[in-house]
Formats: sequence, C-alpha cells, structure tokens
Amino acid sequence: MSSDTTPELTPEQLAEIERKFDPETAFRSTGKNLGFVIAAALVAMSVYHFYASGFGLIREILHRGIHISFVLGLVYLLFGFRKSSSSIAPSAWYRFEGVPLIDLLFAFLAVAAAMYLPLLPPEALAQRVGNPSPIDIFMGTALLLLTLEATRRSVGPTLPIIGMIFIAFAYFGPYMPGALKHGGSSWLGIINHLYMTNQGIYGIAIGVMAQYVFLFILFGVLATRIGLGQLFIDFAMVIAGRYSGGPAKVAIFSSAFMGTISGSSIANTVTTGALTIPAMKKVGYPPHFSGAVEATASTGGQITPPIMGAAAFIMVEYLEIPLRDVLAAALFPALLHYFGILIMVHLEAKKLGLRGLRAEELPKMGVVLKDHWLSLIPLIILVYLILSGKTPDFAAVYGIIACVVVGFLNPTNRLSLKDLWDSLAAGAKNTLAVGAAAATVGVVVGVVTLTGVGFRLGFVVVQTATDIGTMLSSLPVLNYFAVSQWALFTSLILIAIACIIMGAGIPTTATYIILVAVAAPALAQLQVEPLVAHFFVFYYGVLADITPPVALAAYAAAGIAGSNPFKTGNTAFRLGIAKALVPFVFVYSPALLLVADGFTWWAFTVTLLGAMLGIASLGVAFSGYFLATLNTLERWWVALVSFLFIAPGLLTMAIGIVLMLPILLLQLKRRRSPSLLDTESN
Repeated sequence: MSSDTTPELTPEQLAEIERKFDPETAFRSTGKNLGFVIAAALVAMSVYHFYASGFGLIREILHRGIHISFVLGLVYLLFGFRKSSSSIAPSAWYRFEGVPLIDLLFAFLAVAAAMYLPLLPPEALAQRVGNPSPIDIFMGTALLLLTLEATRRSVGPTLPIIGMIFIAFAYFGPYMPGALKHGGSSWLGIINHLYMTNQGIYGIAIGVMAQYVFLFILFGVLATRIGLGQLFIDFAMVIAGRYSGGPAKVAIFSSAFMGTISGSSIANTVTTGALTIPAMKKVGYPPHFSGAVEATASTGGQITPPIMGAAAFIMVEYLEIPLRDVLAAALFPALLHYFGILIMVHLEAKKLGLRGLRAEELPKMGVVLKDHWLSLIPLIILVYLILSGKTPDFAAVYGIIACVVVGFLNPTNRLSLKDLWDSLAAGAKNTLAVGAAAATVGVVVGVVTLTGVGFRLGFVVVQTATDIGTMLSSLPVLNYFAVSQWALFTSLILIAIACIIMGAGIPTTATYIILVAVAAPALAQLQVEPLVAHFFVFYYGVLADITPPVALAAYAAAGIAGSNPFKTGNTAFRLGIAKALVPFVFVYSPALLLVADGFTWWAFTVTLLGAMLGIASLGVAFSGYFLATLNTLERWWVALVSFLFIAPGLLTMAIGIVLMLPILLLQLKRRRSPSLLDTESN
C-alpha cells in the first residue's frame, strides 16, 4: 500500500482547476464599480425569475426575451473574447474597468435585439411573421450572430460551429447530396423562422431554461450554501468510510447525494473531489484511479433525480408528461450507474488490499445530524411537491423559499443578507453559459423544423443500419437474428457513437436536444417508444464527460489528483462502463424505466436483476479480480458471458449463470491456494 503526502489544494487552486476545464466558469475580472453593477444585474436576474415563475403572469415571448437579454448582456460583460483576454491591463484605453468597450457595445446591442421583438404589440408581430421588415431582419441577424459569439465565449467553439453548419445547410439546401437535398431558404426566410417565430431562438430550449432550469440551479446554489452539500459528504463518510477502500466509496455516495441538487459534472467533481481524492490517495489508491472514481461518480449527477441538469425539464416539454414520470424513469438507471462504480472500486480495493477510514477519521452520525438536519427540509419540500403533481417551477419556488427560511434560522450555517446577495448572484452566474447554449440549440432545432432534416437524417440512419443488418443476417450463426433486430442494434450503436462525438465539448443538454431531433425519428421507425429514445440519447450525451479525448470531468479530477489526464479519462470510462450498457438494457426492456409502456413488476424485476448481474460481471472482467485474480482468458470469458445477463430474460440469465459456474469454482479454489494462478500461468 502506497502513501501520499501531496498537500491538499486551496479553494483558490480548486477554483482555477474548475475554470481551466469548465469554460462555463471562466469569468473575467472587472473593476469594483462595474463589478457591483454586474452583481446587481445578476441579483436582479434571480429576483425576476423567482417572481415571474412563482407569482407573475408574463407573456411567453416577453419572458423568454427578458431571459435572453439578461443572459447575452451578462455573457459579454463576464466572458472575454478568449480565456487569456482578462490578462490585458484593465487600464488600457479601450477598456472600462476591465471590460473592452466593444463588449459593452455588444452587450447593449444584444439586449436591444433580444427585447425588440417581445416588446412589439402582439397584433403587429402577428402581421410581420412571414414578411419581416428591414429592421426586423437587422435585429434578427444581430441577435443570431451575438448568440453564436456568446455561446463560443461561454461554452466553447464546437456548438456555435454546429449552429453555423446548420444555418449553411438551410441556405444551401439545393446543393446538398442525396437525401439531405432540399429546396433551401433565403436569408429572409431563415431569420423569419429563427427570430420571428417560437421555433428558433425563442423556442422550447430557451423557454425551459427561463421557466424551470434557472430556478433549479438557484435552488442548488442556495441548498449548498445552507449546508446540504456538507451534510451529503459527511453522511456518505458515515455510511461507507469504514469499509475497504472507504474514501472511494465515500466519493460514490457523496457524488450521488450531490447529484440530487446539482446537474454539473465538473462542479460536482471539484466540490466533492477536493475531499475524496486526497483521501483515496492517502489510503493507497493510485492518483489516476482516485481521479477517475470521482469523475465517474460526479457525472452521475446529470442522471440523478430530481434536478438532472436541464434534460428532465426538456423531456417534460417534448414528451408532454409530468416531471415525476421523468424522474421515476431516471431513478433505477441512475442507481445502476452508481452500482457499477461501487462494484469496480470494491474489487480494486480488495485487489490492492486497501483499508477503510479509521474511526477517528470519520464524523459522528449524531453530530452530523445535529449540525445539518435543517438543511434537508428544502430538498424534502421540493421532492414532495414534485411527487404530489405540482409543476416544476412551483416546486422550485417553494424549495427556494424554504432554503432562505432555513438559512436564516439555522445556527450552524446561518444565512446573512450578504450571503443571500452572493448566492442570488452566483445562481444567476451559473446559468449564463447554459442559457447561451440553449439559444444556439434553438437555432439548430429551428433549422431542423424549417428543413425537415431530422427525418432525413433519421431515414439515413435507419437505411444504413438496415443495410448492415441485411449483411450480418446473411452470415452463419448471426442469421439467428432477423434483419429488423440487427437494424435496431446497429442504429443504437450509430446513435451512441454520434452522441459521444457530439458530446465532446458541448453541454449535455445541448447534445441531447440536437441529437434527439435525429435519433427520435430514427428510433420511432424501429418501434422504440419516445421516452426510451429520449433517455437513450441523453445517457450517451452524459457519457462524453468521461470519454477521451475530451473527458472534461476526468481532466478536472486529474488536476486535483495530480495524475495524467488521459490515463485518468481512460480509467473513468472503464469505471463508467455500466452507463454505456444501461441504455441498451432499457431499449430492449423498457420496464426498467418504470413508467414506459408495457411495464410490469415481473419484467422490471427480471430486467433489474439481470442488469445488476451483468454490470457486476463486467466489473469483475475489467478489474481482473473477484475472490482472487483472474487470468486473461477468464476475464474475456466473464466479459462475454456478462452480456447474457444484460439481455433481459430468464433463459439468457440461466445460461449465463451456468456458464459462470466454472469461473466461480476456479475462484474458490484459487482463493484457498493463492499461488495457483502462477502455477496455471506457467
């Protein structure tokens, strides 16, 4: 067992790591006076959204316009043209307290363009849709370009490039190849659709951000501030810290708990990783493995109810089902994700002979509950209101009220007026990047609805998968499966790969919205129900955070662990292999999602048991250890047999158990004679 003497990182160092790997937090420094004005605008943004969603009756397009104006205006004040731009001397003539004059101009123009349309009288707007005036075209063009640039600054270049490709696709439709060819659209037609209607920038994506997501992000910030995050970390240490390899298990439980109030993989990694990664290294885990455990566990926050980033609320709008149904569907797939990581770290701890935390290193349950139990009340209220059928914004508003009340009453984490001001500003600041991304996603979705490219690409995917399936079904042994079965399987593989590639450097919600426009029509042609198709795309979009070469959560964890980023990313992907398999499980057996069509408790039980056995078997194969070490042939055997467990059905499960028995017998024998593996290898 190794020891680690690396000093723990300071809060400033942790903030720098988050800034480096998460472009959404790369805020520029400003002068004191302008900084106060920006903070006041951020607080005003929070107060406005709290009022509008909880008590106000504001026209839909006006509400969305105000949201976009806040987002874009503040992005140009808080994000530089490039990350290094904040290093330019604030006293330069072309800057005002650290902000270039051109950015001040862009901020003003963005606010004007975003508010121009919503402030038009409804009757005037109705007459101009389809026949925009020159000023409409100017404002629409300005908002489109400023949205793309704001997204590049706050999220990165990938998503704006995709947006420009889609715009070019709409304009150059007659020159597109094959099934992608269409009649094309003039610039007037593009601006009319993307700006003048609710099918583009002012579409569902930005509407969900303004109505729901903002409030839930604000709730997460306030809940963390009043001590709920610390309660989760301490509670996880009490539950899992004493067992073999305890700090790694603490990382899993604390990240799972934190996932209920935060939907950001990188923020979760930095928050909980500051404690768990040094503790893992201290008991003997290699640095790259320590970082990988934290990164993989933290990505689970985006699939853990009740917040789930923004995807849950987008699904509510797209599928027109209650939020509680979406959260119920997400519950067991999320638990399987954490179960898979737990199996892997337990086997790794046993293989390395790692200890748990000592009694003096663990908090006392009584003290933890005494200090922090009040901070649970807002989360309980939030979950209760959602489960009782209240709308998400109603639940979030009263959850926020509960956070403030508890914060003022709780003696351990008392909330002062300054803390409340800072939390309101921080909550709004955390929504800027996702808001800009949502506006750009609206551009992409608008082009999809304008050109019908979603169905065209869906047809291409299905046709390609069918051709591959026809070829495979003609081969010996593989012809046991029908062409339609191979077509579905191949389509899932193609869509999964597309999700992982698209998710490289793009926020999960943006990946989900863009790809569901393609995947949903393709999977619908293969008789996959909409809820399942949406969850499939969403899960693979999340997986991109721990999939090299752009595994941002893993790279942030590597910065804390002091390990090789690429090695950490590869290990994180291995630990998160369960997340890569679970979507296939619920496609072939939707009962795992609880609220999918055809649900029965028998089908659910068989599917869940099979998935757990399959994930555990894969954990054994990847770690190379069960009761004793496995040789290479045994690891391959266990990996292949594990797919029989994952394929839902009692027959395949029984065959898998029978085929696994020889490995179990060998493991029992080898455990009694540890030198047996060396003898067999010779």
